[in-house]
Amino acid sequence: MKFRPYQWDGVTAIWDYFKSGKTGNPIVAMPTGTGKSLVIGGFVRTVFDAFPNQRVMILTHVKELIQQNYDKLQIIWPTAPSGIYSSGLGRKDLYNNITFAGIGSVAKRAQEFGHIDLLVIDEAHLVSPTDTTMYQKFITALKEYNPNLKVIGLTATPYRLGHGEIIEDGGLFTDVCYDLTTLEEFNKLIEEGYLCPLVPKRTELMLNVDGVHKRAGEFVAKELQNAVDKSEITEAAVKEAIEVGTERHSWLVFTAGVEHAIHTAEVLNAMGVPAKAVHSGNKEYKMSDGERDEAIAQFKRGELRALVNNNVLTTGFDHPPIDLILMLRPTSSPGLWVQMLGRGTRPVYADGFDLDNVQGRLASIAHSQKQNCMVLDFGGNTKRLGPINDPVLPPKKGKKTGDAPIKLCEGITAENKVCDIWVHASCRTCPHCGNEFNFQTKLKQGASTDELIKGDLPVVEEFKVEHITYAEHTKMDKPPMMKVSYYCGFHMFTDYVCFEHEGFAQRKAQQWWKARTERPFPASTAEGIEQSSLLSPTTSLRVWTNKKYPEIMAYCHDGTHFGKEEADELLVPTTETHKPIPFNNSKIDDNEFVDEFEDDIPF
Repeated sequence: MKFRPYQWDGVTAIWDYFKSGKTGNPIVAMPTGTGKSLVIGGFVRTVFDAFPNQRVMILTHVKELIQQNYDKLQIIWPTAPSGIYSSGLGRKDLYNNITFAGIGSVAKRAQEFGHIDLLVIDEAHLVSPTDTTMYQKFITALKEYNPNLKVIGLTATPYRLGHGEIIEDGGLFTDVCYDLTTLEEFNKLIEEGYLCPLVPKRTELMLNVDGVHKRAGEFVAKELQNAVDKSEITEAAVKEAIEVGTERHSWLVFTAGVEHAIHTAEVLNAMGVPAKAVHSGNKEYKMSDGERDEAIAQFKRGELRALVNNNVLTTGFDHPPIDLILMLRPTSSPGLWVQMLGRGTRPVYADGFDLDNVQGRLASIAHSQKQNCMVLDFGGNTKRLGPINDPVLPPKKGKKTGDAPIKLCEGITAENKVCDIWVHASCRTCPHCGNEFNFQTKLKQGASTDELIKGDLPVVEEFKVEHITYAEHTKMDKPPMMKVSYYCGFHMFTDYVCFEHEGFAQRKAQQWWKARTERPFPASTAEGIEQSSLLSPTTSLRVWTNKKYPEIMAYCHDGTHFGKEEADELLVPTTETHKPIPFNNSKIDDNEFVDEFEDDIPF
C-alpha cells in the first residue's frame, strides 16, 4: 500500500506536534478527496508500532465514513485489532483495541468503552464548542475514565458558522498541525493531478432569498424552502442545466428541503434526465436507509444521470465521476458550501497511465471522461462565500464577514461565447478562456517613477515550467493547430504550432519542432499531439511580460538557468538569430487548470 507524499506528511505532522512538547488537541486540515482515511489509518498503525496495547476510537457521524475509515485501515493493516460500533452498519463490536464508531451510537455509552487513550474525530468541524452537545458530553464522559485523553481532529473545513475557526475561543481543538486547505496548497493539489478543478459558471437564473431570515447565521430552513421550491423556478433551472451540461454525465443536485428534493427529481425525470431524490425524510415523506442506499447505488452504476439530495450527501459521499453540480440550495455557511463543492473535486483516472508521477496523473485525467466539474450555482453562493480554495471564513459571533475573493470573467471563449466563469480575484488570466484581466497599480507617494516606466523597454522575466499540456486548437476556416500550454505557478503561457499551415507559420512550426526532437516533422496536428510525449520538456521560459500579450522570448530544455549574456540579449529588440523560438505572440485563448512520487508506508 502506497501513501501519497502529502498523506504521509500528515501522519508525520501529528507526531511532530506532540514531539515538539505541545499538549493540546491538534487539527489536520485536508480538502475533500485527498484521503483523510489513509492519514487516519497510517497514524493509527504507527501508534501501535510505538505503543502497543493502546485503546483508540475513530469517531464520526455517518455510516459511510465509518465504513470507509475502517476499510482503509484493513488495507494498510489487515490484522489490525479493530471493530465497528454503529447502528447504521448493524455492528456493535466491543473490547477491540481500535473502534470505528458513530457518535449517535456511542454518545450515551462511554461506560461500555471505559479507558480510551486516543480519540480521532473525522469531520471535526461538527464538534461544537458548546458543552451540552453530543460530542462534548461524550468526550467529558471518556475523560472520567482517562483524564489524559488526547483528541485529534481531521476536516476539510476547520471553521464553524457563528464561531469562526474551530481552534479559537476555547474550543476542543487548539492548533492546526497540518493544513492543505490554503489557496496555495489547494491549487498545488490540482496542479499535481490529485484533485480535479471546478468550473463555476454563472447562471442566468438566480434564486431569490429576499425576505428569508437567518438563525445562527444560516437561512431558516422552512423559509428557504418556501422561497425556492417553486415549479416554474425549478423547471427554468433544470432547463438551463440541460442546455449547459449536455456533455456532463454524472449530476449531483443540492436542494433546500425534502419536498424541494422530491420536486426537483420529478422535474428532471419529466425533462428526460433519469433522477432520484435521497433525503432523511420528514413527517410527510419517509425514506428508509435501504431505499437511500439503493438510489445511491443506481447512481454509482450509471443507471441515474442525476442524484438529488437534501442534507444527505454533503459529507461522506465519494463518487469521482461527478462532473456537474447543480446548486439549488442557497447557504450562508462556508463550511457547508465547501463540503458540497468537494463532492466534485475527485479526479477520474483513465487506465494505462503511470499514476506515480505528475505527468502520468495529468495525462490520465486528460484522457478520462472527466477533466473538470462544472458548478451551476443558482443559489448565489459563489458571490456570497467565494471559491472552494479561498472561501470567506465565518467570523466570530457579532462580527461581519469580508467580501468573497472572486470576479467574473467576461472574456470570449474559443467557441466565440462569453466565458461567464467565476474565478479567484487574484487571477491575472482566466484559467478557462485565457482572458487577461486588467489590474490597476496603486503607487504610493514618493520618488518619481517617470524614468522607471517611460519608454518601451521590454521587461523579461524567467518562469519555471511546472507542467505542459498539448491540445488541438481550431479557428474558423483555418487548419487545426497544436496548442502548447506552459503552466508556471499562477501564470500560463501558450504556443500555437501550425503543422498544417503554409509559408511563415509552418516554418515557425518546423523550427519549434526541430528544437525539441530529431523525429520527422509531423504531417498533421493530430500526429504532433500524439508524439508530444517524446518531446524534450521545457523546464523554464523567459517571457516579455510588459506588453499586452506576453511573448515567450526563449526556452530552456535542460533545467539549467539562463546565463547573464543571454539575459542581456533578451532585454533589447531581438532578431531571428537571437530568439531561439520566438513564437507566442497571440492572445491566450483558452486553457484548463489542471509531486511526483509516492512513498511506501515505512513500516
